Amino acid sequence: MSSFVLDKEAFVRRVKRLYTEWKAPSIGHDDALSNLDCIMSVVGADEDVIYSKSMALQLWLLGYELTDTISVFASDAIYFLTSKKKIEFLKQTQNISEEGVPEIKLLVRDRTDKDKGNYEKLIKAIQNSKKGKRLGVFTKDAYPGEFSEAWKKSLMDSKFEHVDISTIIAYLMCPKDESEINNIRKASLVSMDIFNKYLKDEIMDIIDSDKKVKHTKLSDGCESAITEKKYTSGLDPRLLDMAYPPIIQSGGNYSLKFSAAADKNALHFGVIVCSLGVRYKSYCSNISRTFLVNPTEAMQENYTFLVSVQEEILKQLVPNTKLCEVYEKTLAYVKKEKPSMVDNLTKSFGFAMGLEFRENSIVVGPKCQALIKKNMVFNLHVGISNLTNPDATDKEGKTYALFIGDTVLVGEQSPASVMTPSKKKIKNVGIFIKDDSDEEEEDVDDKKATQEDQSTEILGRSKRNAVMDSKLRNEINTEEKRKEHQRELAQQLNERAKERLAKQGDTKEAEKVRKNTVSYKSMSQMPREPEVKELKLYVDKKYETVIMPVFGIQVPFHISTIKNISQSVEGEYTYLRINFFHPGATMGRNEGGLYPQPEATFVKEVTYRSSNVKEHGEVAAPSANLNNAFRLIKEVQKRFKTREAEEREKEDLVKQDTLIQSQNKGNPKLKDLYIRPNIVTKRMTGSLEAHTNGFRYISVRGDKVDILYNNIKSAFFQPCDGEMIILLHFHLKYAIMFGKKKHLDVQFYTEVGEITTDLGKHQHMHDRDDLAAEQSERELRHKLKTAFKSFCEKVEAMTKSVVEFDTPFRELGFPGAPFRSTVTLQPTSGSLVNLTEWPPFVITLDDVELVHFERVQFHLRNFDMIFVFKEYNKKVAMVNAIPMNMLDHVKEWLNSCDIRYSEGVQSLNWQKIMKTITDDPEGFFEQGGWTFLDPESGSEDENETAESEEDEAYNPTDAESDEESEEDSEYSEASEDESDESDDDLGSDEESGKDWSDLEREAAEEDRNHDYATDDKPRNGKFEPKKHGKSSKHSPSKSSKDKYHNRDKHHSSSSSGHNKSSSKDKDRKRSRDDSRDNGHKSKKSRH
Repeated sequence: MSSFVLDKEAFVRRVKRLYTEWKAPSIGHDDALSNLDCIMSVVGADEDVIYSKSMALQLWLLGYELTDTISVFASDAIYFLTSKKKIEFLKQTQNISEEGVPEIKLLVRDRTDKDKGNYEKLIKAIQNSKKGKRLGVFTKDAYPGEFSEAWKKSLMDSKFEHVDISTIIAYLMCPKDESEINNIRKASLVSMDIFNKYLKDEIMDIIDSDKKVKHTKLSDGCESAITEKKYTSGLDPRLLDMAYPPIIQSGGNYSLKFSAAADKNALHFGVIVCSLGVRYKSYCSNISRTFLVNPTEAMQENYTFLVSVQEEILKQLVPNTKLCEVYEKTLAYVKKEKPSMVDNLTKSFGFAMGLEFRENSIVVGPKCQALIKKNMVFNLHVGISNLTNPDATDKEGKTYALFIGDTVLVGEQSPASVMTPSKKKIKNVGIFIKDDSDEEEEDVDDKKATQEDQSTEILGRSKRNAVMDSKLRNEINTEEKRKEHQRELAQQLNERAKERLAKQGDTKEAEKVRKNTVSYKSMSQMPREPEVKELKLYVDKKYETVIMPVFGIQVPFHISTIKNISQSVEGEYTYLRINFFHPGATMGRNEGGLYPQPEATFVKEVTYRSSNVKEHGEVAAPSANLNNAFRLIKEVQKRFKTREAEEREKEDLVKQDTLIQSQNKGNPKLKDLYIRPNIVTKRMTGSLEAHTNGFRYISVRGDKVDILYNNIKSAFFQPCDGEMIILLHFHLKYAIMFGKKKHLDVQFYTEVGEITTDLGKHQHMHDRDDLAAEQSERELRHKLKTAFKSFCEKVEAMTKSVVEFDTPFRELGFPGAPFRSTVTLQPTSGSLVNLTEWPPFVITLDDVELVHFERVQFHLRNFDMIFVFKEYNKKVAMVNAIPMNMLDHVKEWLNSCDIRYSEGVQSLNWQKIMKTITDDPEGFFEQGGWTFLDPESGSEDENETAESEEDEAYNPTDAESDEESEEDSEYSEASEDESDESDDDLGSDEESGKDWSDLEREAAEEDRNHDYATDDKPRNGKFEPKKHGKSSKHSPSKSSKDKYHNRDKHHSSSSSGHNKSSSKDKDRKRSRDDSRDNGHKSKKSRH
């Protein structure tokens, strides 16, 4: 137990809540705590007991279940009696010194006297607590076993007055904190996944195949599904369990209670009621749904009414409302809307839920006076039973019931939020069966067949197809589904972007002004050195100033004003030239800056000359002063620039909190880890340890790197499966500084095997050394994987899931080149990452506005992927060279993440696009916003993409006639072929000997021939205007798509390089011949 970490913050908070309520009761409907002298709970060791108040209280306070443990809450101290191993865990509570938390006293079990001495100490503590008479206990909790029975006997002998506190403790634990809500949310997610991905599909398959499957088999299948990764949303299966055995009911036998059990009858294809719930870290969730197979109009109407009743209850769940009032208002709604259903309704509409599946004292019923509080979680369910279906053809279908239930969270306002938002409208749960004969009739007349299908009774059990109504009773392929979803996302995209930009307002960055450096604040600081008095050059290292004689006066110049210096020797003289920064001078990226007084007079340069000839009696030649000044100016300038660079690195840093070190020896820790980027040039190992509010990495040299939990944007754990390293990676919100540089990504890793292999070594498949090495590497991999995984789990538990480690899905990975080399990009639940190669590539999907695919053409092998961020001032991220065969795979992944994507054949100039958007966001969205990326947007023809590759491309507008756009499409086809031909010809041997004048002459001649052939050619009795690149400027309007397209005509040809197939060359040759037949001649492109 010593390896388990106690959540001290939660323990303190909850103990304070318990003692505050005990001392000053605030719960109006129950005052059981007010008259108590002491509180006691005991947890035995009975595996059959799943839920009990004693266990719930223990889990709520400590986070773990401690069997054979007695807890006594006296007025001045808290006592725990348990075994030695559990005491080691409970010792973490003794370090707490908080106001409102009493002293913690731990008693170790003594098996020599069967704990008689310990029992006496506890009874004495109870007697000394207040009056020592009234003892609060959980009367319904009964644990068998020698330990529990002996303690009960000791209590009976002491003759305390027992008071049941089950109700008041349940209400005290009912409002959930953030970590508890997070656990219930995860449990709800798994419940939905098992229901949607397993149970729903199983029922559909049974109906589709006309199988006979028992209810119990379906129930057992749900219980086994909880152990499969694909249904657990990436959560640890060891922390998951079923809240109760799943309930599947059909065929007329319905009991709308959670104490019901699935019977051994076969599934009946009528009304199917399903309920299941999952526990995560002991916190419960629930989902209940009803499937309707071939429902009549009356059944559909009843079901729709039931959904409306649940929505009405959700509206009533508001803080500070009595639960009985919620029940009465709902009943009044039913009486008003459908009074015939009042007698068929369930007796209650839900109950509070948490560590226990059902809180019997907190029920949405007619007698419960409990007030609803914010962050309470309810299993909200409503049902109608004993309904009759007169149209049923068999006995089982005559009687039916309807039932829906969800896990809901009470917020500040109405309605309460549903944590299991699985679709439950009739179109989502209605299953409509069609016979083969009906399908044949539908081919003849679809509408008629639909009507006949609704009116015809289905007799017999021939082969049938079960089709969900949500699929519109047609098979829709994946691409169409994706397009439909993308259309929905496109509608939402511009609206959300406009709202976001409106909230942000004008948040322009303040212009950085270069600080005005002053050498000396007063004359008294001027040095009194002899060089200054003798009007020589003097370098003051302390104040980083050069004192120069100008017209016989010592003038100080700060080192920051000097741009560069140069020294030269000509004959008997040495020259020193000093250049200064001034307005109009060319400056480097980090040099110069804005001048405080740009209108002032500036010195551009100063040159000093000095003799190299040493006169008689002189110690050194006069030029020695210039030589010494040159050396010192260079030295001071280097030091100043280094310090400036460090200050520039630090100026954007966000100040971090101080790391609070935990003195607990059981802190999660990993040793022998390398850090990337390196702290110094040489790679060094170190240890990573988790503390109270952050991690600390200490290298073997003693260097420290602190990463605080509140600065971690994303944390990743990448196991060593298929990799040579195992790593933890932290993507930060704000950069931290170490090694004199800022870093947003910090990684800790260790190698698992030889990165390099000695090829000169003799290899043999049966070599014992090699086999032993492979075996040891496998063991090392397993050991490291276990250690890293354990570290992650401990950190998640310790931080209450503030830090959650995401693991990349290797099977969803695809190759791409975000930087120079091609790497494997792997999606996680909220990011796209490559962590193995350095620099790392991390894209947080929540920050992404949309994704655009470039160079998507059938004849290219690769395409590019652009990530546009919600923060438009941020530079777009680009991934190049993704194989074309991965396009569908990437689209499917993005679609599943609800990210809008678009595609095009061109490479766009994103720097200009984003500048246009940020300069005038309102104008951008008025012109259609991101719709300009859609291939269907604007009024371009199908061949517009090919035209856009040429600078001289012409795009027709809406004002032009159909005939014009028709001829334009022909012209664009020819120009595409011509551009391809010219691209090929430019590199040929024929053209290599011609100069520009020859090429100009030939091009002009071909232009004239082209104009003669097409100038006055009539079409449909009308003369058409000439179509060439320059005519585009007469176009009255342009689509928003044209505005943002890059005009670089070589964008696509350059990517394909020399990899061109022979079939492509044949197609190009054929297209050239066709274009000549149509009267078009090839034209050389000129720029």
